[in-house]
Amino acid sequence: QVQLVESGGGSVHAGNSLKLSCTYSGRTFSRYPVGWFRQAPGKEREFVASISWVTVTDYADSVKGRVTISRDDVKNTVYLQMNSLKPEDTAVYYCAAGTVFATAGHSTDAYSLWGQGTQVTVSS
Repeated sequence: QVQLVESGGGSVHAGNSLKLSCTYSGRTFSRYPVGWFRQAPGKEREFVASISWVTVTDYADSVKGRVTISRDDVKNTVYLQMNSLKPEDTAVYYCAAGTVFATAGHSTDAYSLWGQGTQVTVSS
């Protein structure tokens, strides 16, 4: 059974950086759009960034300029580089894969395969 596994979360002080990884256990990861979402306690899961199978990227306004999504299809991995972290970035971060060759979207409905999440905690 294919799965997505996130890693790279942790606890940092505000202003620091983290790089999250999302690794796919199946084949042909390059055909999938991939999104990163986050969910803080008591809040809805929200879109952070996405990358299409042709590497078109998109970002939430709240992270634009501080976050970069990229993919290495040889390693079956999508990355989320997060800089200048703020306490409000604290959340569980999830990666998700959508439908083969589909457009990456902002809605959780656009994604059918989800990882288990990795905790990011930013202290002031």
